[in-house]
Amino acid sequence: MQPSSLASPPRSGTTRVAVLAENTVATRDLVAEHGLAFWVQAGSARLLFDTGQGLVLGANARQLGVDLRQLDGVVLSHGHYDHTGGVTEVLGLVAKGIPVHAHPDALQPKFLRHAAGVRDIGIPAPRRAALLSASCSVVLSREPREVVPGVWTTGEVPRRHPEETIEAGFCLDSEGHRPDPLKDDQALFFGTAVGTVVLLGCAHAGVINTLDHIRDLTNGKPVHAVLGGMHLRNTSEARLQWTVAALQRFEIGRLGAMHCTGVAASVALWNAFPGRCVACGVGSTFEF
Repeated sequence: MQPSSLASPPRSGTTRVAVLAENTVATRDLVAEHGLAFWVQAGSARLLFDTGQGLVLGANARQLGVDLRQLDGVVLSHGHYDHTGGVTEVLGLVAKGIPVHAHPDALQPKFLRHAAGVRDIGIPAPRRAALLSASCSVVLSREPREVVPGVWTTGEVPRRHPEETIEAGFCLDSEGHRPDPLKDDQALFFGTAVGTVVLLGCAHAGVINTLDHIRDLTNGKPVHAVLGGMHLRNTSEARLQWTVAALQRFEIGRLGAMHCTGVAASVALWNAFPGRCVACGVGSTFEF
């Protein structure tokens, strides 16, 4: 991929999605991190869906010919550091005030309890303060929103499948006593001639819960593509098998398991969906 390939607009009538931050890279001269960030060009509108940790976003954008100064908005999938860490860097580059869309709970302190103790995994405190004081418009909503023409957030995802429980350890206090239900988890989606394209952050709400919610929001339109994190890296074999089986009913044409999906789950998906899975390292670009 040539760095200039993302500088030009997408083909007429298409939406372009490019990966700017992810755990892997697709080509030389790019850098990976544990995080996720998508660049979305829909017509003349330019969005970031998540911003990674902020360690690689700027360098990868420059290498790929993406001008972050031209952003029209940012959408945060949820309030964890590996999806929000670059947001203040981005806002510092944009001369105009732009909206930052998030669920209200994304701005809460967030922690992870594990064997070694409890650690902070929320938006880093200085960046949270900078975000709230920046010359942007922080748009907090639990409901679906059209963030630019044709591109929507899911808002809060209903938890309808008991199989899709929140992984143990996520909490709202530094003592690890208050479980975090991760109500702030949301996805981004847009329509195409062949069906809906879904971008996931971590799908803490459950990938099947999320897709069923999007089907409801789009009056049952088919799901053409799903790209993003599915948070299956520590899941049980039973839940993994259930997820793979449940995904089959969507007849997805393109599936990109990324970030927190995990190696075992990614292998299971590649085996279950032959010819339909795609690699999505930094630098990967898709037009729909």
